[in-house]
Amino acid sequence: MSILLISISMGVYYWFSRLRFGYTFSSMLLQPVVIGVFVGIITGNMVLSMQIGAGLQLVYLGVTSTPGGNVPSDPALAGCIAIPLGVLANMSPEVAIALAIPFGVLGVFVDQLRRTINAVFVHMADRYAEDANTAGIMKAAFLYPALLGFLIRFPIVFAINYLGESVIQNLLMLLPQWVLHSFEIMGGILPALGFAITIKVIGKKELIPFFVVGYFAVIYLKIDVMAAAIFGTCLALLLRVFMFGKDSESNV
Repeated sequence: MSILLISISMGVYYWFSRLRFGYTFSSMLLQPVVIGVFVGIITGNMVLSMQIGAGLQLVYLGVTSTPGGNVPSDPALAGCIAIPLGVLANMSPEVAIALAIPFGVLGVFVDQLRRTINAVFVHMADRYAEDANTAGIMKAAFLYPALLGFLIRFPIVFAINYLGESVIQNLLMLLPQWVLHSFEIMGGILPALGFAITIKVIGKKELIPFFVVGYFAVIYLKIDVMAAAIFGTCLALLLRVFMFGKDSESNV
């Protein structure tokens, strides 16, 4: 697929994923690991796409709460730009992850701009409601904001992906090796930071030993992450039975 089509596809993907077609479905599309699958399909390089997407997913694991409806960063915009650029420029996953962070911050400002303009449609819906115009309310509540979202979101992703690939490649050739190595180190630290934030947000002191056991099981026993997840699930179910007895079985 050409760079033009890839850029168009990523712009449409970002816009569509932000339409909020049901919270579960929309939340799934916003995740970098899912974006990685999409990029892998359209670029033909599934391995590198998933390596970047999975690493980027760890960075944004801690972005789970939205106080006031706001998030500190936009993982969808970061993924829709950094993953295809990383694949097209054949970056290492660490460099691509480090590149993604500023785009995630940019996504917050883009969303604030959209929300500010959307206030116009809220007052428009109020006027339609006074006339009991349900069709007008639907347009003001969904159609007009969706069109506005396309005008705001699509051009950003399209332009950066279309113009950025050659720029990124030239930049990588110009940057000295120590700078690239610094990006790799920073990109390697960010997933660990995201995982630490997740533990801070959802972790409880009494559950920390389970995190430690899982970590050392993967590092020293050499079992893969999926096996650790399966063993952890089984251990949690057994503890539930032992701690609450047969009553827990009847409540499941």
